[in-house]
Amino acid sequence: MSGRILVGTRKGTFGVERAGGKWQPALLGHAGVVVNFVVRDPHTGTLWAALSHGHWGAKLSRSTDGGKSWQDSPQITYPEGARYIDIPPGADPKELKQPAFKAAKLQKLWVIAFGPPGRMYVGTIPGGLFVSDDGGESFALNLPLWNHESRGGDLFQGEGSGLTHWFGTPASESGEFAPGIHSIAVDPRNPERVLVAVSTAGVLETLDGGKTWRGRNRGLQMDYLPDPNAEWGHDPHYLELCPAQPDHVWQQNHCGVFYSSDGAASWKKVSQPSAGVHFGFPVAVDAEQGKTAWVVPGKSDMQRITVDGGLFVARSEDGGESWQALRKGLPQDSAYDVVYRHALDNSGDTLAFGSTTGNLYVSEDRGESWQAVSHNLPPIYSVRFD
Repeated sequence: MSGRILVGTRKGTFGVERAGGKWQPALLGHAGVVVNFVVRDPHTGTLWAALSHGHWGAKLSRSTDGGKSWQDSPQITYPEGARYIDIPPGADPKELKQPAFKAAKLQKLWVIAFGPPGRMYVGTIPGGLFVSDDGGESFALNLPLWNHESRGGDLFQGEGSGLTHWFGTPASESGEFAPGIHSIAVDPRNPERVLVAVSTAGVLETLDGGKTWRGRNRGLQMDYLPDPNAEWGHDPHYLELCPAQPDHVWQQNHCGVFYSSDGAASWKKVSQPSAGVHFGFPVAVDAEQGKTAWVVPGKSDMQRITVDGGLFVARSEDGGESWQALRKGLPQDSAYDVVYRHALDNSGDTLAFGSTTGNLYVSEDRGESWQAVSHNLPPIYSVRFD
């Protein structure tokens, strides 16, 4: 198990280490700055943080000394001429008389992932996947995904099809609706295979390192569209695969919890509403056993609070056929924690999650029992083992 937990918050980056029998948080950097995501490159040890400055906007920051000091990294920008089809919230794209195009401007750095040594991925709002093959010294927009037919085709050359299936998410700092890539899962067996999840569009997969992409949404269901089984328009909240068994993939979705045992070729809804397991944001998958995963349920999108006032983590060990509510050490009365998509993680038998109310919890027995690390952190956006 890793000895440190990296925590990205509304007001800085924190490191949480075990000392004297207790987990102790300490500020690592970016005091007062929004940190959407912080993670360590497993190949180089460099720490990377995705920041949102109120004045300077979205920026990447990195540390090569374990968080003692931070430097601005080469920044991510959309190429000249990049644009996307803008769909007003609640509008039916098929009923719009003509498409409205918007110039692509970086609104949010949302997630960071790593492929083979030197390769780095960054997911953004408005739905761009940026790739570096030189360890983060430079980044390029993945054009095959940006120009995918599901979002209207190549708009650099004209108006494309005029129809997009990539709708908006209000998760940017301004609340402006635009698509966003929040999940990037690289297959350890074959790093040319990458899955991305888009709010709101669905899941796409490449088998050739990003040269071509295809949708992987069969079996997903939407209760907010006239056709709940449509190929596009899905709202995955987070997606993760099992490192040792990469054909086992999980996602927490706006419309439930979904599980795949065939590499995302098809999905099965494994929610259990009677047990409170349905709506939520994060999912963590066991590193060895693909059928084992954890979620932190919430009540609903309209009521982003705990289920019946009690905070719990739900665990399945059989691919979602059954769920166990893990409550020991967590508040079961008047709890209003919301746990965002990147704020749950696991390393061996240890799990950690943080909430928008600044509560950070750790379990060292696979979720059977929990201890509070802090109740006074800023709102927590990201939790990752170092």
